Amino acid sequence: MGEDGVAAAVQGLSLEGASFQEIVNAKKPYYAKRVELFEQYRARDVAAVEAAKAANVPITVVLPDGAKKSGVKGVTTPLDVANDISKSLAKKVVVAKVDGEEWDMFRPLEGDCTLSLHSFDDPEGKETFWHSSAHVLGQALELEFGVDLTIGPALEEGFYYDCHMGDKVLGDPERSVIEKRIESIVKEGQRFDRVVVSRDEALAMFTENKFKIEIINGLPADATISLYRVGPMVDLCTGPHLPSTSFLKAAAVTNVSRAFWRADVTKEPLQRVYGITFPDSKQLKEYQHRIEEAKKRDHRNVGVQQELFFFHPLSPGSCFFLPHGGRIYNTLVELMREKYWEYEYEEVVSPNIYNFDLWKTSGHADHYRENMFAFDVEKAEYGLKPMNCPGHCIMFGNRVRSYRELPLRLADFGVLHRNEYSGALSGLTRVRRFQQDDAHIFCRPDQVMGEVKSFLQMMDEVYGIFGLDYTMALSTRPEGYLGELELWNKAEAALEEALNSTGREWVMNPGDGAFYGPKIDITVYDALRRKFQCATVQLDFQLPIRFDLTYATEAGSERPVIVHRAVLGSIERMYAILTEHYAGKWPLWLSPRQVMVVPISEASYEYAGQVRKALRAAHFHVDADVTDRKMQKKVREAQLAQYNYILVVGEQEKENGTVNVRTRDNVVHGMHKVADLVAVLSKERDSRSQASAFASHADSQQQEQQQQPAADS
Repeated sequence: MGEDGVAAAVQGLSLEGASFQEIVNAKKPYYAKRVELFEQYRARDVAAVEAAKAANVPITVVLPDGAKKSGVKGVTTPLDVANDISKSLAKKVVVAKVDGEEWDMFRPLEGDCTLSLHSFDDPEGKETFWHSSAHVLGQALELEFGVDLTIGPALEEGFYYDCHMGDKVLGDPERSVIEKRIESIVKEGQRFDRVVVSRDEALAMFTENKFKIEIINGLPADATISLYRVGPMVDLCTGPHLPSTSFLKAAAVTNVSRAFWRADVTKEPLQRVYGITFPDSKQLKEYQHRIEEAKKRDHRNVGVQQELFFFHPLSPGSCFFLPHGGRIYNTLVELMREKYWEYEYEEVVSPNIYNFDLWKTSGHADHYRENMFAFDVEKAEYGLKPMNCPGHCIMFGNRVRSYRELPLRLADFGVLHRNEYSGALSGLTRVRRFQQDDAHIFCRPDQVMGEVKSFLQMMDEVYGIFGLDYTMALSTRPEGYLGELELWNKAEAALEEALNSTGREWVMNPGDGAFYGPKIDITVYDALRRKFQCATVQLDFQLPIRFDLTYATEAGSERPVIVHRAVLGSIERMYAILTEHYAGKWPLWLSPRQVMVVPISEASYEYAGQVRKALRAAHFHVDADVTDRKMQKKVREAQLAQYNYILVVGEQEKENGTVNVRTRDNVVHGMHKVADLVAVLSKERDSRSQASAFASHADSQQQEQQQQPAADS
């Protein structure tokens, strides 16, 4: 069958009613055609290597330690160099960097170069490992289900492949089928091969796959188009890849979900298959254990279990925070308000709805419209604000400003809306309605360093309260930046000085800044060492120009610099992170259920009410369980509900004005006066301690009692 016949057969195949095996059989000629064309193209590379061997042009390869290795241009590969260094090294490395560019281990070197070799333990190695794994997954999906492959990238941890199956879907039963096929592919030790092709050759390769054709047609005119083959699977890809599938010693399919082509709900529905691979089974087991632990901590589950919040289809992506959930939310806001007072920010309240002329001035109408909720009011277009900065620019420009007023720090907890695709919504981490601890600092260029330094100090204090670790990176001027080079250089120097002042390590991300200003990227790590981006600090030279913002100086007028900054970022997102970080075991200051009073019998109900009233007067979230159940059951339920303290009261406690104190970990701290208890708990709450201060109080009290007889004698 010719190429046109293969394409016609595949495109004319009806998926409705056909079994997976029938679909696969119908597509086998297409798979065979790809391999045939690939080998035709690869013959050029094989001939080129033979010619290079004959030419025998020597090259010098410089390793990171300065050592030099000799090679032959167009013949020697990074794998050859690794073998020359150590056979064990060659078995371990998965990708190379040649003059800083990632490079296949099996790809010949093209001249004198620097060379570094990377294993799975390195970030470059993991990306290559999981990118290659995505190709293996793609092969399994083709051979088992006859899918049309779209894209299959590596993720921060793992990989996925999106595929088109018409109206068919994949579920949990298919996961084991895919895993078995992957296992077979790995055992075969299939080699990865690479070829560079022309646009016409690439188009001829994927005539039967409209998604690949669309990708190829969208490539720049001068793009280098490379293809990779692994077994019967040939894919459009920039690489690099592993030498062979034998490196993938342990694999698992982790999830199957829905997606859409180009992330557009109006386009073809896709099946997204997620996977994970490792170089040994031990790492896979550790990963699976960590994921199980993460599932237990999943904020969506904890939120339901603890009656904190829920979502409803009548308002997708907008969270309903219940009373207990609202307590946590408001406490987070109160923390930031306290910090704003300490660092001299001014809180403002700004509108939610603006005429679209504002967004045209800010640039959001051109670049962010699809993420906004827009509607007409009296024949004019309006939009719900997705961020606060344009409104704050209006506030700054509302009257003439003097240099003596700067820095002006405007903070805003206003409600924001972003029109996220429904398929992208995920608990509290991806929502449509949210609030931020958003603030914009309008300052002179010479004040930038001090303001950023102050912000980083505030952020460190807040993250310290939460017990969150973090790292920082300076992202500098990108290509296509706007503004004067001198201003960029001064701004980057100010950010660098501010970072150095923290005493913490940080890294440089050259060219990764926004077009309107450099920024500091902050990555937060939770208890499971998962990474999140929450805080941000970013300089902006362009919004002051767009809004024609100036301040008066003694010599005339100047434009301010805007510092965009947030510590929590989205409060909803930080709420989710903290829920999972604490696994629902909230520290006292943040806990929505701080104290439960448990009367032993009905005779103690009145005293339990008095204890509750005393604690409530001290602003504690306190309840009393006066249900007709045994004391032990009440205590157990309070522990499961994650009350930080359970106070048992009976006749003896009533007579003595005391309570019997337990913590949720079932440690009994004995009898204590109510006034003493309030003082200890208040100290723990007000200091925002991560640990129970009452435990240490009880310990010190016990020590004092033990020492008392010796003092009296």
